[in-house]
Amino acid sequence: MTDLDPDRTEVAARLAAAVGRINRRARTDSASLGYGIVSALASIVQHGPLRPGDLSRIEVVTKPTMTRILTELEQRGFIERDADPRDGRAFMVSATPAGVDAVDAARSERTGIVAGLIAELSPDDVDAIARALDALERVAQSPTVRAGTPS
Repeated sequence: MTDLDPDRTEVAARLAAAVGRINRRARTDSASLGYGIVSALASIVQHGPLRPGDLSRIEVVTKPTMTRILTELEQRGFIERDADPRDGRAFMVSATPAGVDAVDAARSERTGIVAGLIAELSPDDVDAIARALDALERVAQSPTVRAGTPS
């Protein structure tokens, strides 16, 4: 793919701005966990047990950042570390029941906030958002592409 055409560039700019504003408004303060902490914990719940390096790739953060996140999650009792059965030098992280509960609480709170944000929209607007979700989820799962870098 080459550089984005002007129409796609405008869509990309508007999408980035809208997603950013929605995320800022929907951030929760569940158990005083930051968004990055909740996101990493949710990934562990969904995909775990995971090696820290795999989790840092899923979350698109550096390994030192992931180490700090895992330390906080472990101190709060939300994860546990176990030896990697394939490599005794490595370890895997998995969610504890308290970690699963924390993710559930944060998701519930965030869902409530976003539901409030879309409550004033027309049914047609909500349907349009619903139809766009599959494409948006594919975009969210695609490999990171830097600005100006062809994919």
